[in-house]
Amino acid sequence: MSKNIETALRFLVGIALVGVLATATITRAQRSVSGDWKATVKNDENKINLNLERSERGHHNQMGQTYDFSELQGLSRDQATNGGPVRFSLVREAGRIDCEGSFQGGKGSGTFQFSPNQSFVAAMKSRGFDFEKNSSWSDDDGDRSEDRLFAATALNVTTALADDLISSGFGNLNVDDLFKAAIFKVDSKFMREMKASGFPNLTMEDLVKARIFKIDADFVTRVTQMGFGKEPFESLVKMQIFKVTPEFVAEIRNEGLTDISVEDIVKLRIFKIDADYIRRAKADGVPLEVERLVQRKIGVDRN
Repeated sequence: MSKNIETALRFLVGIALVGVLATATITRAQRSVSGDWKATVKNDENKINLNLERSERGHHNQMGQTYDFSELQGLSRDQATNGGPVRFSLVREAGRIDCEGSFQGGKGSGTFQFSPNQSFVAAMKSRGFDFEKNSSWSDDDGDRSEDRLFAATALNVTTALADDLISSGFGNLNVDDLFKAAIFKVDSKFMREMKASGFPNLTMEDLVKARIFKIDADFVTRVTQMGFGKEPFESLVKMQIFKVTPEFVAEIRNEGLTDISVEDIVKLRIFKIDADYIRRAKADGVPLEVERLVQRKIGVDRN
């Protein structure tokens, strides 16, 4: 049973990572650095959702982000809501995306052209990040540094971000890691906090999981207060996925399962075994053991 649970957990973590990555709507870049844009003014006073779409040789690609109006040169909220023709630009260290079109009723559309900043490539290369080398952010059929620069512009990947990550002493970082850090807000402060919390050897993938599942120094402290000190990082991920709370742990211990592990607590959550179920099981003569409770829940307990 434990192997099946581990398989399920790996699947759920993978699904969660894919789900969050999908919210950034980053797709594999093709050969075009121009395309169409669509935008919608958000209810938030200073926000606008901007989608950039490119099509080439049957491939359709989209990148969507929410920006502050202050990030878009030449476009104000009044222009977007009042309507009419517009020209505006997203100018970042990696390049600029120039948009032209019109708005009506808070919704706009038009075309865009991307201009990369090659000096950014040199600056990044001097720091050990080679944007001219193929990565998961580009096609496999040749050098597509412009595609990576396009993504870096939309996501605001900067030399300051690179310097910040390097300053944390986190070795062996690559361009893909810069994108992950930009999307999931991983910085040196967060890295140091996690190290100080007892996790000195987390990978970038681990830090991304930590951001996705809201695992920070405060959560580590709460886990310790629950009586689970020095747990491996993956145990904390499972606790967050299956919503293991201090209240749930206290209820389970009050029913007699005082010396229970994170793995067993997670099993109880997976199979929706709570304090009330344990009381009923005990009344029916079921031994106070997690495996026997699980067997009873799934209908395989023969005693």
